[in-house]
Parts: sequence; structure tokens; C-alpha cells
Amino acid sequence: MEKPYHVSGMSCNGCKTHVEEALSQVPGVTNAEVHLKEDKVVVSSQHEISIDGLKNALEGSLYHLDDWSDQSHKKVLAPMPAIKKKPTSGVYYCPMHCEGEKTYNRSGDCPVCGMDLVAQESADGQEDQSYRLLLRKFRVAVAFTVPLFLIAMSDMLPSGIQMDWMPDNFISWVQLLLSIPVVFYATWMFFQRAYTSVVTGNYNMFTLIGIGAGVAWLFSLFSLLFPGLLPDQFRTEAGATHLYFESATVILTLVLLGQVLEARAHRKTSSAVRALLKLTPNEAIRVENGNDIKIHVDDIRLGDVLRVRPGDQVPVDGEIVSGTGFIDESMITGEPLSVEKGTGSKVSAGTLNGKHSFTMMAKKIGSDTLLAQIIAMVNSASRSRAPIQKIADKISGYFVPIVVLISILTFIAWVIFGPDPKFVFAMVNAIAVLIIACPCALGLATPMSVMVGVGKGANLGVLIKDAASLEKMDEVDTLIIDKTGTVTEGKPSVEKVITFNEDLDRVIQLVGSANSQSEHPLAEATLQYAREKGVELLEITDFESATGKGVVAKVQNAMIHVGNEKLMEENQILISTTNKEEAAKYRALGKTVTFVAKEGQIVGAIVISDKIKTTSKGALDELKNLGIEIIMMTGDNALSAGVVAKSLGLESVIAECLPEDKMNKVRELQASGRVVAMAGDGINDAPALALSDVGIAMGTGTDVAIESASIALVQGDLNGILKAKKLSHQVLRNIKQNLFFALIYNGLGVPLAAGVLFPFFGILLSPMIAALAMSFSSVSVITNALRLRAIKI
Repeated sequence: MEKPYHVSGMSCNGCKTHVEEALSQVPGVTNAEVHLKEDKVVVSSQHEISIDGLKNALEGSLYHLDDWSDQSHKKVLAPMPAIKKKPTSGVYYCPMHCEGEKTYNRSGDCPVCGMDLVAQESADGQEDQSYRLLLRKFRVAVAFTVPLFLIAMSDMLPSGIQMDWMPDNFISWVQLLLSIPVVFYATWMFFQRAYTSVVTGNYNMFTLIGIGAGVAWLFSLFSLLFPGLLPDQFRTEAGATHLYFESATVILTLVLLGQVLEARAHRKTSSAVRALLKLTPNEAIRVENGNDIKIHVDDIRLGDVLRVRPGDQVPVDGEIVSGTGFIDESMITGEPLSVEKGTGSKVSAGTLNGKHSFTMMAKKIGSDTLLAQIIAMVNSASRSRAPIQKIADKISGYFVPIVVLISILTFIAWVIFGPDPKFVFAMVNAIAVLIIACPCALGLATPMSVMVGVGKGANLGVLIKDAASLEKMDEVDTLIIDKTGTVTEGKPSVEKVITFNEDLDRVIQLVGSANSQSEHPLAEATLQYAREKGVELLEITDFESATGKGVVAKVQNAMIHVGNEKLMEENQILISTTNKEEAAKYRALGKTVTFVAKEGQIVGAIVISDKIKTTSKGALDELKNLGIEIIMMTGDNALSAGVVAKSLGLESVIAECLPEDKMNKVRELQASGRVVAMAGDGINDAPALALSDVGIAMGTGTDVAIESASIALVQGDLNGILKAKKLSHQVLRNIKQNLFFALIYNGLGVPLAAGVLFPFFGILLSPMIAALAMSFSSVSVITNALRLRAIKI
């Protein structure tokens, strides 16, 4: 039997898996299937299962089960317990990526690990609000901790300022009172996070801090209230009990200092996104009836004519309709030189106009602009998890329980083998072990490097869609590249029209009309040529695009074929020897020749040229020097492809390729153990881009190609592939450094805190020093990640 139930608190596949696994463990349940979008779980069972039994299976988790009929079934975000911060709207995520790419609609603590949620795309004010709150709490903590510390250490102060005049019992109560604001206000969130980590089973740094500082403070309170119940081991020579109010508060204050420094450093890791957010101007000038009207950028509509004055930023994506401009595109392409733009040129939001003025037509607005897409892509990639993160996750899963065990063994060892007072030494060192062991640095090692690396890539014009691709790019040993739009400019132009027993203007008219519905760059070239010649385009019917071959359409009831030899062969259209020889003369010069057939007879050919990008040769040479094998695969004929390959120094070239040929080549190389990257810009490249280990879309290409790829190059330049390769290597190297720092820190810190040097040198690590070291371990990882911003690529 099957029965649906409503489950609140689910918002990602991690939630789905957790609920399904928990309910499947209930006796009698044969299957539990979650429908995430509906907040519904369908429970299959051999017999009637009580709802209480199902609720008990989820008890202590973040999810709540109810009868389906009693619910309104509205989507509810996972609850976030113990949030004391004033919530702010927006999109937030956990920097530890506890639940993958899951996001929340308000600020606060991660419900799994307790870390501060980070604004995905925020104004500086929102980030500053979180930072200022931590800073305010830190100031409160310092205000009470400093006098508490001085009172506790008064015996070590100069005789003139010692507190001998105050009774010891009174001093103890003053210490308690001073510690309360620190524990229950400034750092209470640490204990709340520790509780959350224990309830969810996701142990972290706050688990250890909560146990360590909590034990110290509670022991002190117990000693103050019930001194007679403690053994003599916990008493001084004067008979007073040892109190650790100052240790607990100093530890918590130092941890809070680490959080403040971490929040301050974390803001720098997202500086690339904040810089992008600032690029779009708030205002624009709309031209209406010859008048310039200043409007808000949100009021711009598609088709509006906008004026961009000297020194202004381009407000949206569009096309220049009059005037010229020298546009600084460095903020989105990474190239410092300004580009001259004239009538018909495309301009992007956020770029900076030079000395001239021009008018433009708005083509893309809001979230459709290139800048908005870059920001969205960078944010998404920053939240994604690199495969190397699994190493840290696996270690972290065992880390906290092992540290707690080491702390217990440390206590036992000091009680058995330590000098008097044994119990005092035992507790101090056990707490030091808990405090110094910080899995936070381990958890931050990968995400911080990925976040900074993705931002660095955005500044270079290399848009990385996910961390896995960034990591995989470092392993790439084979690169497949397309020709048109990848190696060449991607702006083919008609050089000549050859006719065979047909009027020249008629051939141009047939070709332009047949290609009027095609998106291929070669088709665009013929269409533009027809317009320049003033030829009237005719309506067409039965249009069909043969990917990698050409187009077929009816023009005035005549069947027209425009394409390569494969298209003609498939349609049994004979190409004479004379026609082939004529085409071969141009192909020998690296030109592309497309045949035109009318009613099954060849009537002409179009000679199209596409210049090789000036940067292609140098970029390919550097990639080869990095040990990458480069293969050029193109749908063009072998002769033209060979000419281009020779000029670029490429030995591997495969011509007359169909989309499936590129896919098969990718499969073949992957089967032989190669890590393959594919770079292309056309619709016919999309399948191979999606199949390759790393798909790289040239920014000059189609939306389909860019959507299928995992890395997109804003400028559409092969230098972008070189940048992506070098960036990947630097980021992966940085991640490994962070993991090494985190592991070696704990490998050395825990034994020191346990007192391993005491028998030989009499050296002990106090819990307060351990807290300071622990705080700076996380900051050191973030600081190392920030070095990626300054690397030269």
C-alpha cells in the first residue's frame, strides 16, 4: 500500500536523500519516494504504518512530517535554528557547502554546520551588516574579558595594583558576573552552533569549541556553587578551588576574533562579483522624439534608443545605430586595449565609452545582458564543489570524533601519569586539545580557492560554470578545436559568387533567400552579401537545415540546395568535374566554397573567406608547449582545412566532419584514457561540447554552444583557453596548499596541546594560546586563497 505525507524543510537533493533513507529504515516500510517540488513523500509499506513511527524517524532532524491532507503544501525552506542576527533578504549559501549548492532566502547560520551564511549576490551594505554585528559582539566580549583576565591574573600584577583588599570569594563572584555577557551574548552563537552540529550529526569546529569552553565555564560555576563536592586535587594550597572563567571567556573571545577576521577576509574573496555588480550604471539617457530623457536603467525597454556620452558606461547590451565609440571592455574581457565600434557593432552593459558619443538600440536588458549572465555564472560556480573537496569531506567526517577521543585519552593519561595537581593538568590539556583542533580550516581549503579562482577567471574573460570543470581543466591533455569562429574570426564574408549557366543576381537572390532562416555564420555572410548588393529576398517554404551540410528550401516553388558536397551527394545532385576544379582553385587558398543547386542542377558556387585570428597561432603554440595535443575538426573541405592547419602548425586535422563525427572522436579519445577539452562556437559543436570532459564555448558563438559548455570565453579568443588552463593549474595548486596547511596544522597542534613536550621540556600549550592559533588557522587558509587574485596569467 502507498500513502502520501507532507514533509517541510526540504529544499535540495541532499534533503531528499536524507528523508528517503530515514523513512526507509522504519519497520514495514518497503520504499519511500520524495517529490521535492511538492514537499511530498510517498511511503510504500506492507501494512499500515503509524504516522508517529514515521515522525520519530525524522526526529532531531531539520524535517517535519505531517498527514498530506492536513497541509497547504506550500514550499518551506529548511528551518534555521538559533538565528539571533536580524534576517536580511537575498540569496545566501554556506561557505562550507554542507548541502552542495543549496541556498537560503535570508541571512543567519547554516542549519547543518552553524557557519555564517554568505550573501551570494549582495550589496556592500548587507555584507557590512554581518561584519559589523560580529565586530560589535567582539567589542562587548573584549570589554568584559579584559577586566576578567586582569582580575584572575591579579596575583601576577605589580604589588601596587594587586587586589589583596578584596575577599577571594567576592573576586570569584565578580569573575562569574563578568563572564556572563561574553558567554550568553557575545559568543552564545557558538554554543547554539555546537548544539545544532550534535543534533544533525555534522560535527565541526563549533562542536569542539562548545564542548571545550562549555566544560571550562560549567566546571567553574559548579566549583563556585558547590566547592565542598570537589576532590582536593582541584584545590590550591590555600584551599580555594581552581576557576576557569577567564580561560573560557578568553578562548571564546579569541575564537570570535577569528570569526571577525574571517568575515573581513571573506569579503575580499567575493570582490570580483562586487566589482561586476558596480559596473552597471543606475541611469541611462533615452532618446525620444529628438529629446534626451534621463531614466533609471530598470526602465529601459527592448528597442529603446539610448545615448551613450563620452565617459559613460554602456547601460545594457545593444547595437550602435549612429556614431562611433572607443569602448573599454577590459572589465568583462580582461583585455586592456579599447576597441573601436561603429554602426552595427554590438556593445555590452558595463563597458566604458571613450571620447566619442553614440546612440544604441537596446537588444538585451535585465538578467539577459552579458554582464548579468557573467555575474550569475560566477555566483553559481563559486558555490559549486570541486571533486577534490571530497577528500576534505571524508577527513572531516572522522575528524571531530577522533579529536574528542584524543581529548578523553589526554585527560586519562594526565590523571594517571601527570604530576600534581593531576586533575587540573588533565582538564586544562584536554580542553586545549578540543580548542586547537579546527576542522574549519580543512573545510574552507577548497571553497575559498574556488571562489577566488572563479572571480579571477571572470576578470580575465574566462567564465567557469562549475568547480569540477575548473579542476578538470588542469588534467586536459587533448584539445579539439573547431575552425570557423574558433581559429578564425568567425566573421566570414563572401569574396566571390561563381555562376554556372545562371544570372549572377538570380544566384545571389536564391542563396540569400534560402539562407534567410539559418543561424550558421556562413549563411549570415551570404545573407549580408545579398543585402549589400540590393537584391530583394523572396519568401521561402519547406525550409530545412542539414547540420554540418547546408540548407534546403523552396524559393518560388523551386527546390534550392545550398551547401557542401555531402549535401549534394545525399540529394543525388551531380557536381561536374569542371565545377569541382573551379572550386578547388579557391580551396587551395584556404577559402570555403559552397555550391548552389536549383531543381537538382548546380547553378553556382559561393566563395567565402574567414580570416585567421591574429592570436590563434601564438595561443596554440603555447598550449602545445604545455603538452596538449591539438586536433582541428571542421565541417569544411579537406583542402581548405589543410591550408589553415598548415599556417597554424597543426599536424592533426580532420575535415568534412559532421556533429556525430566530433562526438565519436571525443568518445574514442576518452576510451583511450585521454582527458579531452572541446572548443567550438556553433550549434553543430554543442553535442561534442556536452560530451567532452571540459567543453569550452567561444563567446562569439551561439547560445546553444555556450549553454552546452562548462567554460565560456567572453572574447572568443584561443588565448582564453590558455588562460583557463593556467588558472586551473594555479587554483588546484592553491587548494592543495590549503589542504596541506590545514592537515599539518592539526597534525602538529593536537599533540602539542595534549602535552607531548611536557615530559621533555616542561612545555604546555594553554587553551587560550590554542584558541588563538585555531582562529588564525582559518584566516591563514583564506589569506592563501586570496593570493590567487594577484597571480599573473
